[in-house]
Amino acid sequence: ERKKANEVSRMVLVGDVTDKIAILVDDMADTCGTLGLAAKTLMDNGASAVYAIVIHGVLSGKALDVINNSVLTRVVVTNTIPHAEKKKVCPKLDTIDVSAVLAEAIRRTHNGESVSYLFGNAAI
Repeated sequence: ERKKANEVSRMVLVGDVTDKIAILVDDMADTCGTLGLAAKTLMDNGASAVYAIVIHGVLSGKALDVINNSVLTRVVVTNTIPHAEKKKVCPKLDTIDVSAVLAEAIRRTHNGESVSYLFGNAAI
């Protein structure tokens, strides 16, 4: 639950995560406070590992410290923002190149073709 940006007031876990690998999915991660808190909540409730998949990793402020000091196993972001320098100080950070998918989406849009095809057929 958020009252304002970059601030979570509470978190509720639904379901049993005991001995499960948890995967957090988010559209954007800025300071990574929510990811860190969610990962801790999952591990405190018995998850065996926590991975985060983030589409747009802003990773501002102390985000890298939050990731490095968290129980997150890995954080995977796309290359919508360059992360080469950040990866040097954050070994938990991985990047997936989505340039080909975005280029194909732009091409399809420009040519009046459906981008829905990419939902099941995008090569990453």
